[in-house]
Amino acid sequence: MSKLKLIIQREFIAKVRNKSFLVMTFLSPILLVGMGALVFFLMKKNDEKVKEIVYVDNSGLFSKDDFKDSETIRYQDYTDLGIAETKKKVEEGDYYGALIIPKQDSLEILANAIEFYSKDSPGMSVMNSLETKIERKLRNEKLNNFGIDLEKINASKIQSEIKMLNFSGEESSKLINGLKIGVGLIAGYLLMMFVMIYGTSVMRSVIEEKTSRIIEIIVSSVKPFQLMLGKIIGNASAGLLQFLIWGILIFIISTLAFSIFGIDMVEMQTAKLPAEQLEAAKQAAGMDKMQLIIQEILRLPILKMFILFIFYFLGGYMLYSSLFAAVGAAVDNETDTQQFMLPIMGPLILGVYVGFATVINDPHGSIAVLFSHIPLTSPIVMLMRVPFGVSWYELAISMTLLVITFVFMVWLAAKIYRVGILMYGKKPTYKDLYKWLKYKG
Repeated sequence: MSKLKLIIQREFIAKVRNKSFLVMTFLSPILLVGMGALVFFLMKKNDEKVKEIVYVDNSGLFSKDDFKDSETIRYQDYTDLGIAETKKKVEEGDYYGALIIPKQDSLEILANAIEFYSKDSPGMSVMNSLETKIERKLRNEKLNNFGIDLEKINASKIQSEIKMLNFSGEESSKLINGLKIGVGLIAGYLLMMFVMIYGTSVMRSVIEEKTSRIIEIIVSSVKPFQLMLGKIIGNASAGLLQFLIWGILIFIISTLAFSIFGIDMVEMQTAKLPAEQLEAAKQAAGMDKMQLIIQEILRLPILKMFILFIFYFLGGYMLYSSLFAAVGAAVDNETDTQQFMLPIMGPLILGVYVGFATVINDPHGSIAVLFSHIPLTSPIVMLMRVPFGVSWYELAISMTLLVITFVFMVWLAAKIYRVGILMYGKKPTYKDLYKWLKYKG
Protein backbone atom coordinates (compact mmCIF):
# COMPACT_ATOMS: atom_id res chain seq x y z
CA MET A 1 0.00 0.00 0.00
CA SER A 2 2.92 2.35 0.71
CA LYS A 3 4.21 1.83 -2.84
CA LEU A 4 0.74 2.50 -4.29
CA LYS A 5 0.53 5.69 -2.24
CA LEU A 6 3.91 6.86 -3.56
CA ILE A 7 2.82 6.21 -7.16
CA ILE A 8 -0.43 8.12 -6.62
CA GLN A 9 1.47 11.06 -5.11
CA ARG A 10 4.00 11.04 -7.93
CA GLU A 11 1.32 11.03 -10.64
CA PHE A 12 -0.75 13.70 -8.87
CA ILE A 13 2.20 16.07 -8.31
CA ALA A 14 3.54 15.53 -11.83
CA LYS A 15 0.10 16.38 -13.24
CA VAL A 16 -0.67 19.49 -11.17
CA ARG A 17 2.83 20.94 -11.67
CA ASN A 18 2.51 20.65 -15.43
CA LYS A 19 2.34 24.10 -17.06
CA SER A 20 -0.51 23.11 -19.38
CA PHE A 21 -2.53 21.89 -16.36
CA LEU A 22 -2.06 25.19 -14.53
CA VAL A 23 -2.87 27.27 -17.61
CA MET A 24 -6.00 25.28 -18.49
CA THR A 25 -7.18 25.20 -14.87
CA PHE A 26 -7.24 28.99 -14.49
CA LEU A 27 -7.65 30.09 -18.09
CA SER A 28 -10.47 27.77 -19.22
CA PRO A 29 -13.16 29.19 -16.88
CA ILE A 30 -12.27 32.74 -17.91
CA LEU A 31 -12.47 31.87 -21.61
CA LEU A 32 -15.66 29.82 -21.19
CA VAL A 33 -17.61 32.40 -19.22
CA GLY A 34 -16.13 35.33 -21.10
CA MET A 35 -17.01 33.94 -24.52
CA GLY A 36 -20.53 32.97 -23.41
CA ALA A 37 -21.22 36.35 -21.85
CA LEU A 38 -19.74 38.22 -24.83
CA VAL A 39 -21.75 36.22 -27.37
CA PHE A 40 -24.99 36.81 -25.46
CA PHE A 41 -24.13 40.50 -25.04
CA LEU A 42 -23.46 40.89 -28.78
CA MET A 43 -26.68 39.03 -29.63
CA LYS A 44 -28.58 41.35 -27.32
CA LYS A 45 -26.96 44.42 -28.86
CA ASN A 46 -27.70 43.10 -32.35
CA ASP A 47 -31.38 42.70 -31.46
CA GLU A 48 -31.49 46.28 -30.19
CA LYS A 49 -30.89 47.60 -33.71
CA VAL A 50 -34.22 48.82 -35.14
CA LYS A 51 -35.10 47.34 -38.53
CA GLU A 52 -37.13 49.47 -40.96
CA ILE A 53 -39.47 47.37 -43.12
CA VAL A 54 -41.81 48.90 -45.69
CA TYR A 55 -44.79 47.16 -47.27
CA VAL A 56 -46.93 47.62 -50.36
CA ASP A 57 -50.40 46.12 -49.97
CA ASN A 58 -52.20 45.93 -53.32
CA SER A 59 -54.60 43.30 -51.95
CA GLY A 60 -56.33 45.81 -49.68
CA LEU A 61 -56.57 43.21 -46.92
CA PHE A 62 -53.91 44.48 -44.53
CA SER A 63 -53.77 47.56 -42.35
CA LYS A 64 -51.41 49.21 -39.89
CA ASP A 65 -52.97 47.09 -37.12
CA ASP A 66 -51.68 43.95 -38.87
CA PHE A 67 -48.12 45.33 -38.91
CA LYS A 68 -47.65 46.70 -35.43
CA ASP A 69 -44.24 48.06 -34.49
CA SER A 70 -42.11 46.15 -31.99
CA GLU A 71 -38.95 47.05 -30.07
CA THR A 72 -36.73 45.97 -32.96
CA ILE A 73 -38.94 46.34 -36.06
CA ARG A 74 -40.70 49.43 -37.49
CA TYR A 75 -43.22 49.09 -40.33
CA GLN A 76 -44.10 51.76 -42.90
CA ASP A 77 -46.94 51.68 -45.41
CA TYR A 78 -45.62 52.53 -48.92
CA THR A 79 -48.69 51.29 -50.80
CA ASP A 80 -49.36 54.71 -52.36
CA LEU A 81 -45.78 54.86 -53.64
CA GLY A 82 -46.16 51.75 -55.81
CA ILE A 83 -44.06 48.62 -56.17
CA ALA A 84 -41.39 49.90 -58.56
CA GLU A 85 -40.75 53.14 -56.67
CA THR A 86 -40.74 51.33 -53.32
CA LYS A 87 -38.16 48.82 -54.51
CA LYS A 88 -35.96 51.64 -55.78
CA LYS A 89 -36.24 53.62 -52.57
CA VAL A 90 -35.49 50.60 -50.38
CA GLU A 91 -32.52 49.60 -52.53
CA GLU A 92 -31.03 53.09 -52.33
CA GLY A 93 -31.92 53.80 -48.71
CA ASP A 94 -31.12 52.31 -45.31
CA TYR A 95 -34.10 49.97 -45.09
CA TYR A 96 -34.12 46.35 -43.95
CA GLY A 97 -36.44 45.23 -46.73
CA ALA A 98 -39.70 45.64 -48.67
CA LEU A 99 -42.75 43.36 -48.34
CA ILE A 100 -44.81 43.21 -51.53
CA ILE A 101 -48.39 41.93 -51.22
CA PRO A 102 -49.98 41.64 -54.69
CA LYS A 103 -53.68 41.59 -55.53
CA GLN A 104 -55.01 38.07 -56.09
CA ASP A 105 -58.48 36.60 -56.54
CA SER A 106 -57.87 33.72 -54.14
CA LEU A 107 -56.50 33.77 -50.60
CA GLU A 108 -54.70 30.46 -51.30
CA ILE A 109 -52.90 31.98 -54.29
CA LEU A 110 -52.12 35.17 -52.36
CA ALA A 111 -50.56 33.16 -49.52
CA ASN A 112 -47.82 31.96 -51.90
CA ALA A 113 -47.49 35.11 -54.02
CA ILE A 114 -46.17 37.52 -51.37
CA GLU A 115 -42.54 38.60 -51.85
CA PHE A 116 -39.86 40.16 -49.68
CA TYR A 117 -37.00 42.18 -51.20
CA SER A 118 -33.81 43.06 -49.30
CA LYS A 119 -30.18 43.92 -49.99
CA ASP A 120 -28.90 41.12 -47.77
CA SER A 121 -30.39 37.82 -46.70
CA PRO A 122 -33.00 38.54 -44.00
CA GLY A 123 -32.88 36.87 -40.61
CA MET A 124 -35.01 33.80 -39.96
CA SER A 125 -36.68 35.38 -36.93
CA VAL A 126 -37.85 38.35 -39.04
CA MET A 127 -39.21 36.13 -41.80
CA ASN A 128 -40.97 33.88 -39.30
CA SER A 129 -42.57 36.94 -37.70
CA LEU A 130 -43.80 38.22 -41.07
CA GLU A 131 -45.16 34.82 -42.08
CA THR A 132 -47.00 34.52 -38.77
CA LYS A 133 -48.66 37.93 -39.24
CA ILE A 134 -49.68 37.12 -42.80
CA GLU A 135 -50.98 33.65 -41.97
CA ARG A 136 -53.04 35.01 -39.07
CA LYS A 137 -54.60 37.71 -41.27
CA LEU A 138 -55.40 35.36 -44.15
CA ARG A 139 -56.85 32.78 -41.78
CA ASN A 140 -59.11 35.39 -40.17
CA GLU A 141 -60.16 36.61 -43.59
CA LYS A 142 -61.06 33.08 -44.64
CA LEU A 143 -63.08 32.57 -41.45
CA ASN A 144 -64.98 35.79 -42.24
CA ASN A 145 -65.73 34.46 -45.71
CA PHE A 146 -67.21 31.37 -44.05
CA GLY A 147 -69.43 33.58 -41.92
CA ILE A 148 -67.70 32.70 -38.66
CA ASP A 149 -67.67 35.35 -35.93
CA LEU A 150 -64.02 36.08 -35.05
CA GLU A 151 -64.97 37.81 -31.79
CA LYS A 152 -66.61 34.63 -30.55
CA ILE A 153 -63.58 32.59 -31.55
CA ASN A 154 -61.24 34.96 -29.72
CA ALA A 155 -63.55 35.02 -26.70
CA SER A 156 -63.56 31.22 -26.61
CA LYS A 157 -59.78 30.98 -26.26
CA ILE A 158 -58.71 29.80 -22.80
CA GLN A 159 -55.13 29.34 -21.64
CA SER A 160 -54.51 26.33 -19.44
CA GLU A 161 -51.50 25.46 -17.32
CA ILE A 162 -51.54 21.93 -15.94
CA LYS A 163 -50.08 21.55 -12.46
CA MET A 164 -47.64 18.67 -12.25
CA LEU A 165 -47.50 16.69 -9.01
CA ASN A 166 -46.46 13.24 -7.89
CA PHE A 167 -48.52 11.05 -5.58
CA SER A 168 -46.64 12.30 -2.52
CA GLY A 169 -47.91 15.80 -3.24
CA GLU A 170 -44.61 17.24 -4.51
CA GLU A 171 -45.25 19.87 -7.17
CA SER A 172 -43.22 20.26 -10.33
CA SER A 173 -43.23 22.74 -13.20
CA LYS A 174 -42.08 23.23 -16.78
CA LEU A 175 -39.24 25.40 -15.56
CA ILE A 176 -37.89 22.84 -13.10
CA ASN A 177 -38.13 20.13 -15.80
CA GLY A 178 -36.04 22.33 -18.04
CA LEU A 179 -33.51 22.76 -15.24
CA LYS A 180 -33.41 18.99 -14.68
CA ILE A 181 -32.71 18.41 -18.37
CA GLY A 182 -29.96 21.03 -18.34
CA VAL A 183 -28.30 19.66 -15.19
CA GLY A 184 -28.47 16.08 -16.48
CA LEU A 185 -27.03 16.91 -19.89
CA ILE A 186 -24.21 18.99 -18.40
CA ALA A 187 -23.31 16.21 -15.93
CA GLY A 188 -23.27 13.55 -18.66
CA TYR A 189 -21.26 15.72 -21.04
CA LEU A 190 -18.73 16.65 -18.32
CA LEU A 191 -18.19 12.98 -17.49
CA MET A 192 -17.55 12.11 -21.13
CA MET A 193 -15.05 14.97 -21.47
CA PHE A 194 -13.37 14.01 -18.19
CA VAL A 195 -12.93 10.40 -19.27
CA MET A 196 -11.62 11.40 -22.70
CA ILE A 197 -9.15 13.97 -21.38
CA TYR A 198 -7.79 12.13 -18.35
CA GLY A 199 -8.13 8.64 -19.80
CA THR A 200 -5.92 9.60 -22.72
CA SER A 201 -3.61 11.34 -20.23
CA VAL A 202 -3.08 8.00 -18.45
CA MET A 203 -2.47 6.32 -21.80
CA ARG A 204 0.13 8.92 -22.86
CA SER A 205 1.88 8.67 -19.50
CA VAL A 206 2.25 4.89 -19.91
CA ILE A 207 3.50 5.25 -23.50
CA GLU A 208 6.10 7.89 -22.49
CA GLU A 209 7.48 5.76 -19.68
CA LYS A 210 7.50 2.68 -21.88
CA THR A 211 9.34 4.34 -24.79
CA SER A 212 11.90 5.93 -22.44
CA ARG A 213 12.49 2.48 -20.83
CA ILE A 214 11.92 3.99 -17.34
CA ILE A 215 9.16 1.45 -16.92
CA GLU A 216 11.72 -1.38 -16.75
CA ILE A 217 13.27 0.15 -13.64
CA ILE A 218 9.90 0.92 -12.03
CA VAL A 219 8.45 -2.59 -12.45
CA SER A 220 11.55 -4.09 -10.83
CA SER A 221 10.30 -2.77 -7.48
CA VAL A 222 6.56 -2.29 -8.09
CA LYS A 223 3.95 -4.71 -9.35
CA PRO A 224 2.44 -3.74 -12.74
CA PHE A 225 -1.04 -3.77 -11.21
CA GLN A 226 0.01 -1.27 -8.52
CA LEU A 227 1.64 0.94 -11.12
CA MET A 228 -1.46 0.96 -13.33
CA LEU A 229 -3.83 1.61 -10.42
CA GLY A 230 -1.58 4.37 -9.06
CA LYS A 231 -1.56 6.15 -12.41
CA ILE A 232 -5.36 5.95 -12.67
CA ILE A 233 -6.02 7.24 -9.14
CA GLY A 234 -3.33 9.94 -9.36
CA ASN A 235 -4.73 11.35 -12.58
CA ALA A 236 -8.29 11.09 -11.23
CA SER A 237 -7.31 13.11 -8.14
CA ALA A 238 -5.74 15.81 -10.29
CA GLY A 239 -8.83 15.87 -12.50
CA LEU A 240 -11.23 16.22 -9.57
CA LEU A 241 -9.11 19.06 -8.19
CA GLN A 242 -9.23 20.78 -11.56
CA PHE A 243 -13.00 20.37 -11.81
CA LEU A 244 -13.45 21.75 -8.29
CA ILE A 245 -11.38 24.82 -9.15
CA TRP A 246 -13.32 25.22 -12.42
CA GLY A 247 -16.64 25.13 -10.56
CA ILE A 248 -15.57 27.80 -8.06
CA LEU A 249 -13.98 30.05 -10.70
CA ILE A 250 -16.90 29.72 -13.15
CA PHE A 251 -19.34 30.74 -10.41
CA ILE A 252 -17.25 33.77 -9.40
CA ILE A 253 -16.36 34.87 -12.93
CA SER A 254 -19.88 34.37 -14.30
CA THR A 255 -21.34 36.48 -11.51
CA LEU A 256 -18.86 39.28 -12.29
CA ALA A 257 -19.32 38.93 -16.06
CA PHE A 258 -23.11 39.08 -15.85
CA SER A 259 -22.82 42.23 -13.73
CA ILE A 260 -20.35 43.90 -16.09
CA PHE A 261 -22.23 43.03 -19.29
CA GLY A 262 -25.62 43.64 -17.70
CA ILE A 263 -26.88 40.17 -18.54
CA ASP A 264 -29.91 38.66 -16.84
CA MET A 265 -28.98 35.07 -15.90
CA VAL A 266 -32.58 33.88 -16.04
CA GLU A 267 -33.11 35.56 -19.39
CA MET A 268 -30.02 33.79 -20.72
CA GLN A 269 -31.24 30.42 -19.45
CA THR A 270 -34.80 30.86 -20.73
CA ALA A 271 -33.95 32.52 -24.05
CA LYS A 272 -34.81 29.38 -26.01
CA LEU A 273 -38.02 28.53 -24.12
CA PRO A 274 -41.33 28.80 -26.00
CA ALA A 275 -43.13 32.09 -25.37
CA GLU A 276 -45.97 30.40 -23.48
CA GLN A 277 -43.60 28.65 -21.05
CA LEU A 278 -41.57 31.82 -20.55
CA GLU A 279 -44.66 33.86 -19.80
CA ALA A 280 -45.92 31.24 -17.36
CA ALA A 281 -42.55 31.25 -15.60
CA LYS A 282 -42.61 35.04 -15.29
CA GLN A 283 -46.12 35.09 -13.86
CA ALA A 284 -45.66 32.18 -11.43
CA ALA A 285 -46.35 33.27 -7.85
CA GLY A 286 -45.88 36.90 -8.86
CA MET A 287 -42.25 36.71 -7.83
CA ASP A 288 -39.03 38.04 -9.30
CA LYS A 289 -37.46 35.86 -12.02
CA MET A 290 -34.24 35.33 -10.10
CA GLN A 291 -36.14 34.29 -7.01
CA LEU A 292 -38.16 31.87 -9.11
CA ILE A 293 -35.12 30.20 -10.66
CA ILE A 294 -33.33 29.95 -7.30
CA GLN A 295 -36.42 28.44 -5.70
CA GLU A 296 -36.69 25.85 -8.46
CA ILE A 297 -33.00 24.96 -8.17
CA LEU A 298 -33.32 24.46 -4.42
CA ARG A 299 -36.14 22.02 -5.04
CA LEU A 300 -33.77 19.71 -6.90
CA PRO A 301 -32.26 16.79 -4.90
CA ILE A 302 -28.91 18.60 -4.73
CA LEU A 303 -27.20 16.44 -2.09
CA LYS A 304 -28.29 13.20 -3.75
CA MET A 305 -27.19 14.50 -7.16
CA PHE A 306 -23.79 15.55 -5.78
CA ILE A 307 -23.08 12.18 -4.12
CA LEU A 308 -24.17 10.20 -7.19
CA PHE A 309 -22.27 12.55 -9.47
CA ILE A 310 -19.04 11.84 -7.55
CA PHE A 311 -19.71 8.07 -7.55
CA TYR A 312 -20.47 7.77 -11.27
CA PHE A 313 -17.75 10.28 -12.07
CA LEU A 314 -15.13 8.15 -10.34
CA GLY A 315 -16.67 4.81 -11.35
CA GLY A 316 -16.86 5.76 -15.04
CA TYR A 317 -13.38 7.24 -15.04
CA MET A 318 -11.76 4.27 -13.28
CA LEU A 319 -13.52 1.84 -15.59
CA TYR A 320 -12.39 3.51 -18.81
CA SER A 321 -8.96 4.60 -17.56
CA SER A 322 -8.00 0.97 -16.89
CA LEU A 323 -8.72 0.26 -20.56
CA PHE A 324 -6.74 3.33 -21.68
CA ALA A 325 -3.81 2.19 -19.51
CA ALA A 326 -3.93 -1.27 -21.08
CA VAL A 327 -3.89 0.24 -24.57
CA GLY A 328 -0.97 2.49 -23.63
CA ALA A 329 0.99 -0.52 -22.36
CA ALA A 330 0.28 -2.54 -25.49
CA VAL A 331 1.69 -0.04 -28.02
CA ASP A 332 4.98 1.78 -28.57
CA ASN A 333 3.59 5.09 -29.85
CA GLU A 334 0.33 7.04 -29.90
CA THR A 335 -0.28 6.37 -33.60
CA ASP A 336 -0.71 2.65 -32.92
CA THR A 337 -3.50 3.34 -30.39
CA GLN A 338 -6.03 4.23 -33.11
CA GLN A 339 -7.00 0.63 -33.83
CA PHE A 340 -7.93 0.08 -30.16
CA MET A 341 -9.72 3.40 -29.50
CA LEU A 342 -13.06 2.68 -31.20
CA PRO A 343 -14.09 -0.17 -28.84
CA ILE A 344 -13.29 2.12 -25.89
CA MET A 345 -14.83 5.37 -27.18
CA GLY A 346 -17.86 3.69 -28.78
CA PRO A 347 -19.80 3.04 -25.53
CA LEU A 348 -19.00 6.56 -24.28
CA ILE A 349 -20.38 8.19 -27.42
CA LEU A 350 -23.34 5.80 -27.43
CA GLY A 351 -24.15 6.80 -23.86
CA VAL A 352 -24.24 10.49 -24.78
CA TYR A 353 -26.46 9.89 -27.82
CA VAL A 354 -28.83 7.63 -25.89
CA GLY A 355 -29.01 10.21 -23.13
CA PHE A 356 -29.83 13.04 -25.52
CA ALA A 357 -32.33 10.94 -27.49
CA THR A 358 -34.23 9.22 -24.66
CA VAL A 359 -33.70 10.86 -21.28
CA ILE A 360 -34.95 14.27 -22.43
CA ASN A 361 -38.28 12.91 -23.66
CA ASP A 362 -38.77 9.95 -21.31
CA PRO A 363 -36.27 9.68 -18.43
CA HIS A 364 -38.02 6.60 -17.03
CA GLY A 365 -38.59 4.83 -20.34
CA SER A 366 -37.33 1.30 -20.96
CA ILE A 367 -34.42 2.40 -23.20
CA ALA A 368 -33.19 5.02 -20.72
CA VAL A 369 -33.50 2.55 -17.81
CA LEU A 370 -31.68 -0.22 -19.73
CA PHE A 371 -28.69 1.94 -20.67
CA SER A 372 -28.52 3.42 -17.16
CA HIS A 373 -27.90 -0.14 -15.91
CA ILE A 374 -25.36 -1.22 -18.54
CA PRO A 375 -21.98 -0.42 -16.86
CA LEU A 376 -20.25 0.99 -19.96
CA THR A 377 -23.03 3.58 -20.49
CA SER A 378 -24.56 3.90 -17.00
CA PRO A 379 -22.17 6.62 -15.73
CA ILE A 380 -23.45 9.01 -18.42
CA VAL A 381 -27.09 7.93 -18.81
CA MET A 382 -27.76 7.55 -15.09
CA LEU A 383 -26.27 10.98 -14.37
CA MET A 384 -28.74 12.41 -16.88
CA ARG A 385 -31.64 10.56 -15.19
CA VAL A 386 -30.78 11.39 -11.56
CA PRO A 387 -32.28 14.94 -11.55
CA PHE A 388 -35.66 13.45 -12.56
CA GLY A 389 -35.68 11.14 -9.54
CA VAL A 390 -34.49 7.54 -9.68
CA SER A 391 -35.51 4.91 -7.11
CA TRP A 392 -32.84 3.59 -4.75
CA TYR A 393 -33.61 0.11 -6.08
CA GLU A 394 -32.55 1.11 -9.60
CA LEU A 395 -29.54 3.00 -8.28
CA ALA A 396 -28.42 -0.03 -6.24
CA ILE A 397 -28.56 -2.28 -9.33
CA SER A 398 -26.72 0.24 -11.52
CA MET A 399 -24.04 1.00 -8.91
CA THR A 400 -23.44 -2.67 -8.10
CA LEU A 401 -23.07 -3.59 -11.76
CA LEU A 402 -20.68 -0.66 -12.29
CA VAL A 403 -18.46 -1.69 -9.37
CA ILE A 404 -18.37 -5.36 -10.44
CA THR A 405 -17.56 -4.42 -14.04
CA PHE A 406 -14.90 -1.97 -12.88
CA VAL A 407 -13.14 -4.66 -10.79
CA PHE A 408 -13.36 -7.12 -13.68
CA MET A 409 -12.05 -4.57 -16.20
CA VAL A 410 -9.15 -3.58 -13.95
CA TRP A 411 -8.23 -7.26 -13.55
CA LEU A 412 -8.51 -7.76 -17.32
CA ALA A 413 -6.53 -4.62 -18.15
CA ALA A 414 -3.85 -5.55 -15.63
CA LYS A 415 -3.21 -8.85 -17.45
CA ILE A 416 -2.61 -6.92 -20.69
CA TYR A 417 -0.66 -4.21 -18.87
CA ARG A 418 1.85 -6.53 -17.16
CA VAL A 419 2.83 -8.13 -20.48
CA GLY A 420 2.49 -5.10 -22.76
CA ILE A 421 4.74 -2.72 -20.80
CA LEU A 422 7.75 -4.92 -21.55
CA MET A 423 6.92 -5.60 -25.21
CA TYR A 424 8.77 -3.51 -27.79
CA GLY A 425 9.16 -3.27 -31.55
CA LYS A 426 5.92 -4.95 -32.58
CA LYS A 427 2.55 -3.48 -33.41
CA PRO A 428 0.10 -5.59 -31.38
CA THR A 429 -3.11 -7.05 -32.79
CA TYR A 430 -6.31 -8.16 -31.09
CA LYS A 431 -4.99 -11.70 -31.36
CA ASP A 432 -1.88 -10.70 -29.40
CA LEU A 433 -4.01 -9.09 -26.69
CA TYR A 434 -6.03 -12.29 -26.39
CA LYS A 435 -2.80 -14.30 -25.93
CA TRP A 436 -1.61 -11.90 -23.22
CA LEU A 437 -4.91 -12.37 -21.38
CA LYS A 438 -4.31 -16.13 -21.29
CA TYR A 439 -0.80 -15.84 -19.79
CA LYS A 440 -0.63 -17.04 -16.19
CA GLY A 441 1.54 -15.83 -13.40
